[in-house]
Amino acid sequence: MHAAVVDLPPLTQLYNEHRARALAIARRIVGDSDDAEDVVQDVFTRLAWKSPGYGGRAAWTTWLHRVMVNSSINWLRARKRRERLSHESSEPLTPEAQAVGAEMKRHFTSAMAEINDQQRQVLYLREMRGLSYPEIARLLQIPEGTVKSTLHRARQRTFGLMAERGHQPEDLPLHAESGTP
Repeated sequence: MHAAVVDLPPLTQLYNEHRARALAIARRIVGDSDDAEDVVQDVFTRLAWKSPGYGGRAAWTTWLHRVMVNSSINWLRARKRRERLSHESSEPLTPEAQAVGAEMKRHFTSAMAEINDQQRQVLYLREMRGLSYPEIARLLQIPEGTVKSTLHRARQRTFGLMAERGHQPEDLPLHAESGTP
């Protein structure tokens, strides 16, 4: 049995009435006012573009609280991942390593151009932008399982193309080895 979706007041009214509370929730979790504002904007933007999934089983403010907490936690996870990636990339490389990395990236990008659009989008968002599976799913509006299977096929196809051309894809610093979803 599915819960009926409850009609909510216009989004601008909800935003004006609940922004301060949402901002306070996000600020407590992420610890920074600017970052908290980003989380609030992201949540209300998603509410504007997608049906919020609010079923009316609890007060709307209770549901918003849960959404803000989950979004803030996801934001922290993404920040941690971005910091780790930027720290890894900030270590000084020898000129030889820089040249090899640039060449491998060029080969990788060339092989990516030959896979289908959805595979290319998922692969780019994961490997070049460092987004998590849930972030990619939300951005492309596809199920997370589809993101994972598409990414797997995209990697196989891209790495296969690179291997056919005599390039070793294992030299690429990809997110698959990091264990991060």
